[in-house]
Amino acid sequence: MSHQPGHAAAHDHDHDHAPGDPAHEAALTELLDLDGEVLADYLADVTAWIAATAQPPVSRIVDLGAGTGTGTFALLRAFPGARVTAVDLDPGRLHRLRERAGRLGLDDRVDVAAIDLDRPWPELRSLIGGPADLTWASMSMHHLGDPDQALARILALLRPGGSLAVAETSSDDSFPRFLPGDGALEDRVHAALTARHAEQVPELGSDWTTRLTAAGFTITAERQFAIALEAPLPPATGRYAQLTLDRLRTGLADQLDPADQQALAALVADHGPASVRHRDDLTVRATRLLWLARRPPR
Repeated sequence: MSHQPGHAAAHDHDHDHAPGDPAHEAALTELLDLDGEVLADYLADVTAWIAATAQPPVSRIVDLGAGTGTGTFALLRAFPGARVTAVDLDPGRLHRLRERAGRLGLDDRVDVAAIDLDRPWPELRSLIGGPADLTWASMSMHHLGDPDQALARILALLRPGGSLAVAETSSDDSFPRFLPGDGALEDRVHAALTARHAEQVPELGSDWTTRLTAAGFTITAERQFAIALEAPLPPATGRYAQLTLDRLRTGLADQLDPADQQALAALVADHGPASVRHRDDLTVRATRLLWLARRPPR
């Protein structure tokens, strides 16, 4: 696959939409932005952990599957002296990322490169001015047609002793959950999603420890991050939940029974008592699995 979203909420169902569908692309771009806003504390925690664990110095960072830059800007905060090259398939999202960098006064610390990671890579060492000290791949590796080939390329991109940070998730936890109560509806939706992913995203939930080791990396740390946000939630949470649940509703329309489709339609409506846009009982729950791996010093 060539779609490389920046984070879990971007797990969309592009096969259910016409390529270049403006409404679809606009919703996905907004969702990527909201992902960084709502999960800002998680991103800060993850990048602080990477900064404390990665072998210094870290001045050249590559963000593979950068989307609109949620990871890019978190990494810039965690590594104040570093420069980040954001790599993504979609030039429009990279343009949005550059505009945001300009607004934040970070133009001189951000480069962008529109690359399809399933095709031959350009000479990234030349592009970034030397070998990378750190590469970050957040929820992007499992979208690739050949992750093992990508890991080999990342190993070659890094300096000896340089680090790769991989953020992934299990096959049944790729979208956040939002609804209170027994969660039966979300359980059914996530079960349908897991079945869909087993067919169409087979690398989701891979044994990344084994794959990283086989590629020549040394695992230096593994960690599980449990995301559990409760009230007071970030102001954008309602819209984030609406877009996420609507992607599930439309992407799984052929797998959900009519009652569940109707329930989801009420949840993602702009108005109404069930609308997640206006509820004060939402939570945000998800789990992320992190690996920090190092290219051997020699």
